[in-house]
Amino acid sequence: MTLKASEISVGDTFEEVLVEDLKRTQLVMYAGASGDYNPLHTDDLYCREAAGYPGVFAHGMLTMGMTGRVVTNLFGPESIKKYGVRFTNQVWPGDDLSGKAEIEAIREEGGEMLVDVKLTTTNQNGDVVVTGAATARVDP
Repeated sequence: MTLKASEISVGDTFEEVLVEDLKRTQLVMYAGASGDYNPLHTDDLYCREAAGYPGVFAHGMLTMGMTGRVVTNLFGPESIKKYGVRFTNQVWPGDDLSGKAEIEAIREEGGEMLVDVKLTTTNQNGDVVVTGAATARVDP
């Protein structure tokens, strides 16, 4: 789905499931794809004994990538002009994540129609794990 400015209004929200039951295998695959082998994401013993965590947790950038899917699914990856997030809680193996996009503004700038989106990703307990914002170019 690629939304146009005429199909959305300020305050509209869109939600989607990003992952159900995040698997440790997904963390390992992301480590391999990204080259980020930080032991916080790969080594339970290190997490417990050296870092004080109960076990491994997801890479922030993995969660950021999953969150970004909400925006790319709405407007298309080629339309994204700006995207940024803040990590607010760890994401653990077994978590279910849902992403929500809220339309904050629809505006014209430099001859383009733009939409500003507020992003929130929550886990199965309703805890916010990522907040962010994006701007996408849209057709009228």
